[in-house]
Amino acid sequence: MSDVRAGMLLVATPALVDPNFADTVVLLLDVDENGALGVVLNRPSAVPVAEVLAGWSDVVAEPEVLFHGGPVSTEGALAVALLASDDDVPVGFREVSGQLGLVDLDTPVELIDGSLQGLRIFAGYAGWGAAQLDGEIEEGSWYVVPGQAPDVFRLDPTDLWRDVLRRQPGELAWHSTRPVDPDLN
Repeated sequence: MSDVRAGMLLVATPALVDPNFADTVVLLLDVDENGALGVVLNRPSAVPVAEVLAGWSDVVAEPEVLFHGGPVSTEGALAVALLASDDDVPVGFREVSGQLGLVDLDTPVELIDGSLQGLRIFAGYAGWGAAQLDGEIEEGSWYVVPGQAPDVFRLDPTDLWRDVLRRQPGELAWHSTRPVDPDLN
C-alpha cells in the first residue's frame, strides 16, 4: 500500500456493486501493513447528533446528523475534524493528514469548542485487512485520489462522488459523467 495513505480518498468504481460501498467516497484515516480504516463521506443518516451525542451537536458541521461511516462497528462512532489553526491543537485530537484528524469523543466538548473549523461524526467505519484493499484496487473496485478537507464537511454530500471525479486529471474525470448503466447508451 505504498501509494495509498491516510488522507486519500477511495472512490467506488461502477464495478463495485457491494451495497455497502456502491457510489461511495471513503476517506482513509489509517493505512499500514496491517490494513486500512476509513469512513464513508457521502451517506448521511436521518439521526440527529443531538439524539445520540447531545453535547457534540453544538460543534458538528451542518447537517447536524450522524453519517454512516461504514458497515463495521456501527454501534460506535468516530469524529473527523479540521483544525482551525495549526497553533491550537486541542486535547483529544490525533492528526490524520495535515489539519485533518480524529477527535476522541470522550474528550469534554469544552476543550474542543473553538479550535475546529469543522467536525463530523460517523457511526461505524470501513475496514480492510492486510493486502485486502490492495486486492480491491487491483481488481478495479476503487479509484484512489487525493483528498481535500472540504470533502469531509460538505453541507450536501449528494454529488460528492461526481465532484471528486470531475476534479481529477485526465480520463478519470470522464467517469464523473458515466451513466448508471452504460449499456443503455
